[in-house]
Amino acid sequence: MIQKFRFGTPIKTDATVAELPVIPVTAAKDAAALTKFFRLSLENGFSLSLAMDDADAVYGLGEANRGINKRGYKYVSCCTDDPNHTEDKVSLYGAHNFIMLIGQESFGLFLDYPADICFDIGYTKQNELTISTDGTDLDVYLITAEESATAAPSSRPAGNFAESAALSIVRQFRTLIGHSYIPPRWAFGYIQSRWGYMDEKDIRRVAKGYRDNHLPLDSISMDIDYMEDYKDFTVHPERFPDLAALSAEMKEQGLHFVPIIDAGVKIEPGYDVYEDGVKNNYFCKRADGTDFVAGVWPGKTHFPDFLNADARKWFGDLYKRLIDAGIEGFWNDMNEPAIFYSEEGMEDAITKASELMKSKDNPDLNTFWGMRDVFNISNDHADYKRFYHNMDGNKIRHDKVHNLYGFNMTRAAAESFDTICPNKRLLLFSRSSYIGMHRFGGIWTGDNQSWWSHLLLNIKMMPSLNMCGFLYSGADLGGFGSHTTRDLLLRWLAFGIFTPLMRNHAALGTREQECYQFEGLDDFREILKLRYRLIPYLYSEFVKAARNDALLFTPLAFVFPQDKTACEVEDQLLLGESLMLAPVYQPNVSGRTVYLPEDMLFVKFTSATEYSMEPMDAGWHYIGCALNEVALFLRKGHLLPLCPPCECTKQLDYTSFELIGEAGKGISYELYTDDGYTKNMEQEGKYVTLTL
Repeated sequence: MIQKFRFGTPIKTDATVAELPVIPVTAAKDAAALTKFFRLSLENGFSLSLAMDDADAVYGLGEANRGINKRGYKYVSCCTDDPNHTEDKVSLYGAHNFIMLIGQESFGLFLDYPADICFDIGYTKQNELTISTDGTDLDVYLITAEESATAAPSSRPAGNFAESAALSIVRQFRTLIGHSYIPPRWAFGYIQSRWGYMDEKDIRRVAKGYRDNHLPLDSISMDIDYMEDYKDFTVHPERFPDLAALSAEMKEQGLHFVPIIDAGVKIEPGYDVYEDGVKNNYFCKRADGTDFVAGVWPGKTHFPDFLNADARKWFGDLYKRLIDAGIEGFWNDMNEPAIFYSEEGMEDAITKASELMKSKDNPDLNTFWGMRDVFNISNDHADYKRFYHNMDGNKIRHDKVHNLYGFNMTRAAAESFDTICPNKRLLLFSRSSYIGMHRFGGIWTGDNQSWWSHLLLNIKMMPSLNMCGFLYSGADLGGFGSHTTRDLLLRWLAFGIFTPLMRNHAALGTREQECYQFEGLDDFREILKLRYRLIPYLYSEFVKAARNDALLFTPLAFVFPQDKTACEVEDQLLLGESLMLAPVYQPNVSGRTVYLPEDMLFVKFTSATEYSMEPMDAGWHYIGCALNEVALFLRKGHLLPLCPPCECTKQLDYTSFELIGEAGKGISYELYTDDGYTKNMEQEGKYVTLTL
């Protein structure tokens, strides 16, 4: 059951698609169902708080730091460009205001509020949950589990995912916000990316490195280097003199290009995108009506006003320039929006620095720290108050709607794709996002680091992203910043072969981390080949989850809620209906301890085609898993279909499957398949029953 409470006059975010009756709230008595759980305060902003029992777990928040259970820290929904995802960070690139409390009484809560919102989940007081905002104009959705969601799934027959309270709440929330985006099937292939592929020679070198070494690959991402002076929708005339011809050349090898599109438009007279944006008032404005100026990669830029429907259409239609050159996928970046500096911020910093230096001939420590702080102007929240949007004719300051910016950039592209190529699925994913953007594209988890802790963070973040609708997601495998190592990349790939978005991406100046750069290529080759054997299962389970508003990655706690140990295990995940994953995420180990909440079949791949199987009883086990091996667990009464190995998705063979499971038991699996490209999936798609 979902109830919608309205406080004040909320900004329309388009986060939800379902129409629900509105309960207007002017005082606490108007929200009896809500105040059954929370103490409500409308003084000095909006606040909900409750006392938590020791055993209560809190889930959700999508792209957020720390564990699957979010207890013990605070989180601020504010789309933030910060690549150093250390444990103290309270904001990352996405803003996903959905949480669930699972305990004696369970419920979900979605706060549709596009400005900063703080979730204090046992940080200030260990057993208190407090949600607070500065403003009081928002919609609050309270979601309670359906009455049928009472039995523990672990007590049901094998093969069924009965609904726990958590699964019931997630399904209802996902129905509220709409079906998830489904990319083309080639987007499930391996993607190689790097900031620093400078020209056609680099692209050909990467393609050759993979193809000559028979390392499977479907896409090469193109970072900002392909553009002319970092200008959106341009191609550098010397580095990439004929992008269409290069794209066609790569497609003959089964490869796609996936170029970056940044949010900022360079200020340059004669650049038609800039000229058109100024002429038609498509850029965000200062309070005085002039176009806001921010420094990003090209230098001084204007920000397209993606909250203006006309500006969205204008910007989205510009993607056609690259689509006409054969491009079938894009990644939107810098769309929090990231701001290196603003003119106003730079002027303020210089003024403050001058004042500090005037009074100090011999600067002391306090003056030094003061100087450092005044020039810490990148992504300064003060800048969010310096520009405005035109939303349906209403002038709205950016900080009030900050978290909608990246969402609407991706929406702009997706809506134009419907016109540019109406029956063709394109790949589209974004760095910044808000609830609702999952209908238009996927996300990657931003500029992470080559740290073992970020591999673990990737594992824990996947189900939380799924809860908020983001099924097509993944991390920069191997890490974006810092220098990766062979063992870290192999372990990350061994988990990444199960994530829908499987992209190896690295920053300029870091160690080159294409798979062929390392010794022992066989190890990388076999792991990548196994990914392609898994694609039919992954794609099938992805489409089922998207259509049924379900999870692809599921915490053990959601399926085995009466098993206390399972509820506390966060480094193992269920994947689709058949698999449980227990990735190795520590250096210098040859295996790990795994908890099985039920009897399972342990399957260990020593190559893409060779594996061992061992039945294991429920309980704790130590499993060996070398750097060149991949371990997974098959649930009782389930099958895993594997297609023959191949080197790109266009070679996938759906006519011959190897079925892993208990032979002779008559176990079947419903495999979904389609042509992989068209949007007309209801007519093109079909289910095939595979039986062992």
